[in-house]
Amino acid sequence: MESVFDRYGLSGTPGTDEFWEAARAPVSRPADDGGWVTLFLWRGTGARIGFESWSDPVPLRRWDDTDCWYAEVRMPPRLRVTYQFLTDDAAYADPLNAAGAGADRSLAATPDAPDQPHWPLIGADDVLPLPRTRLRWASERLGGRRTVRVHPAGGGGPVVLLLDGDDWLYLHPAMTAFDSAVAGGALPPVTLVFLPARDREAEFACRPRLWEAIREELPPLLAESGVPADRDRLVVVGQSLAGLSAMYAALRFPDLVSRVACQSGSFWWTPDTMHGPDPLGGPVGGTLAALLREGPDLSGLRVAFDVGEHETRMLPHCAAVETLAERAGATVRTSRSASGHDRAGWRHALLRDVAWALG
Repeated sequence: MESVFDRYGLSGTPGTDEFWEAARAPVSRPADDGGWVTLFLWRGTGARIGFESWSDPVPLRRWDDTDCWYAEVRMPPRLRVTYQFLTDDAAYADPLNAAGAGADRSLAATPDAPDQPHWPLIGADDVLPLPRTRLRWASERLGGRRTVRVHPAGGGGPVVLLLDGDDWLYLHPAMTAFDSAVAGGALPPVTLVFLPARDREAEFACRPRLWEAIREELPPLLAESGVPADRDRLVVVGQSLAGLSAMYAALRFPDLVSRVACQSGSFWWTPDTMHGPDPLGGPVGGTLAALLREGPDLSGLRVAFDVGEHETRMLPHCAAVETLAERAGATVRTSRSASGHDRAGWRHALLRDVAWALG
């Protein structure tokens, strides 16, 4: 009698050592609707799969009286997603999956999801390399201290300011990916500046304080670091609320920010919707669309927009801002990634759009 595992090419009796030695997951098979059915496996006690933004948690089923737990998850075409196994007291990366994102997350992709060149496979136990240059920024305007790391990819060049910098240091190996892209000719040499956030909601809202601090306090720190950097050619990279902040800076600080790579910008944001019952249910394009309708001259701005094609409710907000920015004179590139609201899908756009922003 065929088991559920036979359909995925898995051999051995489920729950035996032979089965686990040969097991691999996640693995997908075509579904009748043109999408995919993906098998996830977990060895141990009961758990569920937590997906980043794309789906509610999915409970696992136990195979007979064994330590084998599994779920068949229906996925749409073209999806790359971050996930983890959730137990009653902890979260774990998938030990059967070589593609990790930090110590407790893994990456899954349907077979038709586009490749992400330059991003290496990183397991849950791997320690990501960190830039050698570390700056201590004690900001008078922002208060407190934070550690800014700087890396000259290919020897250094235009500054690429990565907002939410710690995510690109400790979850996804951006330093390695940029080095590979520069070495392969997909990017010119750049100087990466990883800027961590202390309070995302406060710093990345449409307020000037963060960008006043960046304009006045960050360049002297970079100059003192000794790392080669062309500070006159700056690309700001941001996702979600950080993408909103990057576009706000392009409007309000055009002398500082004239090149932006924005993935899944939170353009639904207004001061009122942030903590409302339905944050994405407010005016289309939120505060940023309202600022764009004031008629700014964005002829000096070069901005690449990307958003996950599965972010159904985000798409109208992003499309409105894309259209208004182009009408205001910006040079605009738009694309849709095979993901939801998830860094797993933003990774390729990050490299590609920085290269485009630099022209």
